[in-house]
Amino acid sequence: MSRNRPIKPDIVIALILLGLGSALYSQEAVQNYGNVKLHSTGQLGFHSDLINDARFENEDNLVGFYSQTSPITISGNYIPILHDAEFDAKPGLILDVPVEVINNGNLISGDIQTSREISVQFLSFTNDSFYTGESSVSKIDGYGAVRNKQDFTFPVGDASRIRPLSITSMAIQPQVKCAYFPEDPNSPKSLNSSFETSKTSDGHLRVSDKEFWRLEGGIPAKVTLSWDVYSNVAGLAEFLTELKVVGWSKTTRQWVNLGNTEVSGGRDYGTITSDYFVADEYEILTIGGNDDTLAQYKTFELDNYYLSPNGDGNNETLVIEPVLDAPNNTLQIYNRYGLLVYKKDRYNNDFDGKSNSDLSVNKDAGLEDGIYFYIITFHDLQERHQGYFYLTN
Repeated sequence: MSRNRPIKPDIVIALILLGLGSALYSQEAVQNYGNVKLHSTGQLGFHSDLINDARFENEDNLVGFYSQTSPITISGNYIPILHDAEFDAKPGLILDVPVEVINNGNLISGDIQTSREISVQFLSFTNDSFYTGESSVSKIDGYGAVRNKQDFTFPVGDASRIRPLSITSMAIQPQVKCAYFPEDPNSPKSLNSSFETSKTSDGHLRVSDKEFWRLEGGIPAKVTLSWDVYSNVAGLAEFLTELKVVGWSKTTRQWVNLGNTEVSGGRDYGTITSDYFVADEYEILTIGGNDDTLAQYKTFELDNYYLSPNGDGNNETLVIEPVLDAPNNTLQIYNRYGLLVYKKDRYNNDFDGKSNSDLSVNKDAGLEDGIYFYIITFHDLQERHQGYFYLTN
């Protein structure tokens, strides 16, 4: 069965005449008054609006939405439940009612559009369902949702860009909803609230004013956000490893650091993954970094060190003497490939050659012998120091 050949209007008429519910066909819309249910190898294609006022479900068939000239709107009092769905409406498919896919959604051309003001309309994927074909011209421009899934990537974005968000949950989520907003959190156009980027739980936290996501879900999950050129992450942090996922707390009404367990990509395109948190505890999410006052920090070269944590009592840990008088600090250690292998706030001279970073394949294990680069930032002094050490076991 082809997934890319549109079903012609005369086939739609024939299916209706064969008694697939009490549906009425016209130039303006198809209105379902009865209970549509496809059997055997039946297929159904819509080239105009669908008003769904009765049950609409199919167990093993394809339903397609096709238009090259004008948007198609799906509305009504019942949720259409589709086994295989094909979306090829270049001007867009507008959802005034949720639509559920239980097997495969093929995103060919045109965005699935929903309101961003409230999450009552969405394209939902259930159980083992999946989608293909996502791109900047075929995605969800508004809310996507999942039911009974543990991991999922939402193909969300705005009118011209796809900006996916992924979840990795501790358990199966009954339902999660997600939308991307290309708006300033300080004065969003789609929401009645404001989320001032200057209100942070950490005085050194900088929050993006370019965009945000809204995520709704009750099971703890790690979230992976994407960035592109528009995101300007270089304005958030000097090093990509200093980026982090941040969320607007519903209880404290401020931005909170939700962590950085993995980062990949470059200055213009990439992804960052948070630690576990419950999405329903936060209004919106975005990308954060260090406050730009860090760019004014003085940078000095410290000594180069020799580290040999072999139990003989000599050079067992990386001892940087200034930390004794400046405990409000952050230490970062990179290997020769630029991979972050160790990071700690309030470092107290206790690094013994073992990685604590999820970015390292040797987490909690002894690092290989070799040269490593370190950066230590003293926040109260507004100073940043850097140097090298040689590690041998």
